[in-house]
Amino acid sequence: MTEPAVFLTGFPGFLGSALLERVLARGDGPVACLVQPQYREVARQRAREITDGIDGVDAEAAIHLYEGDITEPDLGLGDDRNGLESVSELYHLAAVYDLGVDRELAEAVNVRGTEHVLEFATRLDVDRLHYVSTCYVSGRYDGVFTEAHLQEGQSFNNHYEETKYRAEVAVSERMAEGMPATVYRPAIVVGDSRTGETDKFDGPYYLLNMVLAQPSWLTAAFRFPDSSDTELNVVPRDFVVDAIAHLSASEETIGEVYQLCDPSPLPVSAFVDALADAAGHRTVTVPTAKPLARAVTGLLEHTALDLEPATLDYLDHPTRYACPATNRALAGSGLEVPPFESYADRLVDFVRQNPDVGDEPMV
Repeated sequence: MTEPAVFLTGFPGFLGSALLERVLARGDGPVACLVQPQYREVARQRAREITDGIDGVDAEAAIHLYEGDITEPDLGLGDDRNGLESVSELYHLAAVYDLGVDRELAEAVNVRGTEHVLEFATRLDVDRLHYVSTCYVSGRYDGVFTEAHLQEGQSFNNHYEETKYRAEVAVSERMAEGMPATVYRPAIVVGDSRTGETDKFDGPYYLLNMVLAQPSWLTAAFRFPDSSDTELNVVPRDFVVDAIAHLSASEETIGEVYQLCDPSPLPVSAFVDALADAAGHRTVTVPTAKPLARAVTGLLEHTALDLEPATLDYLDHPTRYACPATNRALAGSGLEVPPFESYADRLVDFVRQNPDVGDEPMV
């Protein structure tokens, strides 16, 4: 059996699975995937599904599953680390993607987990590290946040943002010391723009569920004072994964940071209107003080109108995102963020057809 050339964390997660498919399709395997023991069978099934769609690729030969956990030293591999000396590239996607995550879990996975991956990459002496961060390392930065920004003295909406920020700082410090790496910062990732597929309903999906739970003839939405210019920067999974696959294939992108965001995002009010239009609902915006909105969402918890309280902070989020480095690097590739209105109906259809999909992160 051919030894793996690529190591990937975050499989069989939503982004990790799609990126694994792209990496194998371009011939960069075999790929060693770090999988938590409780997801071993899910990973096996997903590996078969991925390789069944690629001619001439065998699941067992192309995808090697290693049981472990980034929260443990040496990624919990122990002696199973033998056989990975051939790895030259490492993709780190594993994280807790949850706005309401508690501090202890976010610290263990996003910060210490990334530190363990950096140590592992150093021991393997990989030729390149690919790290998936988030645009929201910006926290509540007041202004336009680009790839050139990171440590700006910003405050944060939640533990997810803060721990992803600290993780990227750790990666940035290793890059400054000479580690060859590329950082990718997606904005808010929603389902596939072609199929609507997603693996959990969180973030903007709370807004969609709030719309769907109300009468179609009159649906109410919050609007906070002085938030008319607030943007909700959303990108579909296929754009994010295609962009990472394209950028990671070039040696010219080593040492760079790329924000995978929408250069022309919708204001929050227009975003909600687009969801409502796709769902066939008529909306009315209700000016609401933020403390009152928090109280209302608390009362609605565990009802059909359940809305994660952490989502409210993005309805008056002060940061706008720009991606000049990404625009330059993707020029001529044909890759660009589709307008949200062009695929909102597919997101709505998927939600309606898959009511059993939850909002729990894979941890």
